[in-house]
Amino acid sequence: MTSLSLTANGQEVQVDVPPRTSLADLLREKLRFTSVNLGCEQGVCGSCTVLLEGAPVRSCLLPAVSCEGQDVRSIEGLQDDEVINLLRDAFKREHGLQCGFCTPGMLIAARDIVLRVPNADERRIRHELAGNLCRCTGYMGIVNAVKSVVQGRLAAGVKVAPAETIKITKSADRTRSSQPIPPASRKVQSISVVANPVVTRDGWTHFEDSFVIFRPPPEVWKILSDFNLVASCLPGAELTEKGERHVKGYMRVRLGPIRATFTGSASVELDEATSSGRIRGGGAESGSGSRTRAEASFRIQPDVAGSQVSLVVDYNLQGPLAQFSRSGLAQDLGRRLVAEFASNLNASASGQRGADKTPASDRSLDAFRLLTDSLKSWFSKLLQKLSRLR
Repeated sequence: MTSLSLTANGQEVQVDVPPRTSLADLLREKLRFTSVNLGCEQGVCGSCTVLLEGAPVRSCLLPAVSCEGQDVRSIEGLQDDEVINLLRDAFKREHGLQCGFCTPGMLIAARDIVLRVPNADERRIRHELAGNLCRCTGYMGIVNAVKSVVQGRLAAGVKVAPAETIKITKSADRTRSSQPIPPASRKVQSISVVANPVVTRDGWTHFEDSFVIFRPPPEVWKILSDFNLVASCLPGAELTEKGERHVKGYMRVRLGPIRATFTGSASVELDEATSSGRIRGGGAESGSGSRTRAEASFRIQPDVAGSQVSLVVDYNLQGPLAQFSRSGLAQDLGRRLVAEFASNLNASASGQRGADKTPASDRSLDAFRLLTDSLKSWFSKLLQKLSRLR
């Protein structure tokens, strides 16, 4: 158990929680703020949205222990908030709710739009609300409600700063708009990782991930173009040779008593104009005779919190170790590895991560730990679902 102190809806709270408890479970199950609804539990639907230090976050993805000493507010803590009250009245007037499951998160997202983009038009409002899903209303009433509050505040004389007038790209590009970037000192609040592993080519596995780096795109491009820095953030990886368009190195993996070292090389193609890159490579493990090939591409896009990095990965593992790539848990290993990589990148970008003093020969990817964490997470969610059925 971990001792945690934070401010929840204006109340000082001290509680002991398991380290992997999400902020959503803490608020809903322990503190009984039941407006925090759990829908997808993957950071997609937005029903669990709350304010952390004044900024909207997906509480289902955020470990509660990472909120030590911070201020958290759900809709229960915004009873006297002027903008929330305007939005409540507008949602009623415009029929912007039906079952109400998504409404608390939708209101918090709408409040952020009203305050951050006070001259938002309908197109911008729809763009900003894309991360909050509703199965009932068809969105028309919700959009009209937010638009009426924006227009009412403008009519009342709310001043719009020039920096808040932000151009939106064509919707067909599916590119997020440019937003003010948090300062370097801002504490990392959440990392969104979405993975959907499927089998494509014979023997190959494909999955797509995305995560957020809390720095502007030009800085993230420099980070991802630094091969040594990228390797240092990937558990178990070490470069032995680096060229302009190729790298050589190895990755150490531990799976319980099994220790393996894959040695290989990769070609790298970087396109600064599109903020994208592609890596193709392969390697072999001499002890077991296992072989692996992989192709990965990434793209950097502006995000409200900084930059979103989208990954597309295809890999093939052959030989005795291939047995570990066939289960759902092993596929989840890839998702958790990306999450750890993203966390390390964020820490490096903000200067919070010092040099790793561990000898290179002792550094390795602890696959067993990641798989165990996956089992614990699955079992915890199963227990939660069973308890709700009682």
